[in-house]
Amino acid sequence: MPFDLQPILKGKLLQLRPLRPDDFDALYAVARDPLIWEQHPASDRYKEDVFRDFFQEALDCGGAFLVSDATNGKIIGSSRFHGYNQEKSEIEIGWTFLARSYWGGAHNREMKRLMLRHAFQFVDRVILMVGVENWRSRRAVEKIGGVQIASRIDETGRERVTFEITAEQFRTGPLR
Repeated sequence: MPFDLQPILKGKLLQLRPLRPDDFDALYAVARDPLIWEQHPASDRYKEDVFRDFFQEALDCGGAFLVSDATNGKIIGSSRFHGYNQEKSEIEIGWTFLARSYWGGAHNREMKRLMLRHAFQFVDRVILMVGVENWRSRRAVEKIGGVQIASRIDETGRERVTFEITAEQFRTGPLR
C-alpha cells in the first residue's frame, strides 16, 4: 500500500485535511503573527510575500495539511509530511505552526500523535528537523518523544537539529 501523504486526520481537538490553494487567506490570517516566527530561521515568514512562497512550497510538496480546531472549525495552522524515503522507511514531519492561542502542548501533541500514527502504518522512522535557535520547537519535539540524533543541512543549506521517533518509541512513548 503506498503512503497516503494527505489523509484526513481527526482527533478530539483538531482536524487535519489536505491544504488547498484557496486556503491561503485563512492560513495567512494565522501566519501573519510575527511572534510565531521569532525563533524560526525564516523569522520574516509573517510577511505576505514570504508566506506566499512558503504556502506554494507546501502545496507543491504534496503532503501539506490545513489544521483546524475540531470544536469550531477555526483555521489554526499547518503541518506537513515531506521526503518520504521508502528504502530508509522514513518520512519527515515538519513546517508546523499553530496560532499562539493554541500553544502549550495539547494541540501540538494531538497533531503529532495523529500524524505519527498515520506515518507508522508505512514507515519505521519519522524525522523532525528544527532550526538550531528554535528552542521552543526543540522542546516541543522532545515533549512528544523526539530523540536528538544529529545535525543535518537542509535543502536550503541551513543547519537543523535532527530528531527521530521510531515506531517502537511511538508504541511505548508519551504519545501512545
